[in-house]
Amino acid sequence: MQLKIDLQFFAGEKTEKATPKKRQDERKKGKVAKSQDVNTAILLLFSFIVLFVFGSSMKDGMTSLFEHTFTEFIHWDVTEATVHQLFTGATVEIAKILAPIMLIALIAGIASNFLQIGFLFTTESIKFDLKKIDPIQGAKRIFSVRALVELLKSLLKIVCIGAVTFAVIWIYKDDMMMLAFKTPDSALAFFGQVTMVMGITATIVLLVLSVLDYVYQRYDYEKNLRMSKQDIKDEYKNIEGDPLIKSKIKEKQRQMATRRMMSEVPQADVVITNPTHFAIAIKYDEAKASAPYILAKGADEVAWKIKEIAKANEIITVENKPLARSLYGSVDIGEVIPEEFFKAVAEILAYVYKLENKV
Repeated sequence: MQLKIDLQFFAGEKTEKATPKKRQDERKKGKVAKSQDVNTAILLLFSFIVLFVFGSSMKDGMTSLFEHTFTEFIHWDVTEATVHQLFTGATVEIAKILAPIMLIALIAGIASNFLQIGFLFTTESIKFDLKKIDPIQGAKRIFSVRALVELLKSLLKIVCIGAVTFAVIWIYKDDMMMLAFKTPDSALAFFGQVTMVMGITATIVLLVLSVLDYVYQRYDYEKNLRMSKQDIKDEYKNIEGDPLIKSKIKEKQRQMATRRMMSEVPQADVVITNPTHFAIAIKYDEAKASAPYILAKGADEVAWKIKEIAKANEIITVENKPLARSLYGSVDIGEVIPEEFFKAVAEILAYVYKLENKV
């Protein structure tokens, strides 16, 4: 009894890798191995690259907008029409300035997701599910190992990025102290340089952390995806069907095939027998085949039924043990007989036709 319980326990342990069907089902539900940190790091990296490339033109655009605002619009009368025109014009100009970084950010966000999980569109993850608002399940998630890992990850990111930021500021501290002696353009250029160095350095650190996070997410995903031996058996039953039901279906198919075969026996020209173990029903019809072919064959009980049908339909039965055994093993139903059996079968057919006065 104890051994049986132990076997059931081990059968229920999730120690096996997930099957392709289980992976596909989970993917359809939107459950995939993905790190949000990878998305964030790639998004930041491309955004800073765009700032580095288009930063100068963006600065010129913003400067031009402010100059135009405080030189042109300041003299306008405040009316509904002028406010609308001012708001529309400013919105269009700001959209033009921010368009490169917004476009690249959109592409980077899509690319980072595609890089991790490929193309996936599903609405399963946004469907309403009462389990998502279950307080007990929520408490389990809050106090789970995964929640602790996420907390440690967040603390690690704060520490690393904070350290990088402090290091960059410390390196440029002397220049910062001298900002009072710089022109507005020089000060703005300095802050832009410091921001780029700080941002790219922090992004590189975040990329390294995101790779580690992706490895963990992949491990955790595979762990949660594991199946027990019983799960695999149940899945196989669902796909292939219950073995007992399958065997019954196959038996039914065999019975139907046997009945179809038996219905062909009355059309045979001759039945060659072993005489007790095998029976082969042969037909020769020039319109259907260039050589005699097998209408039906069987062994033991099936052979007995073939002989009974042949007797009931007055079909001649010829005993030839070697030929019956050879034909049964080498020719399937509906196939013409091989060339090496032509002579033996032709002699039997000639004998049958002579008895029936067909020749």
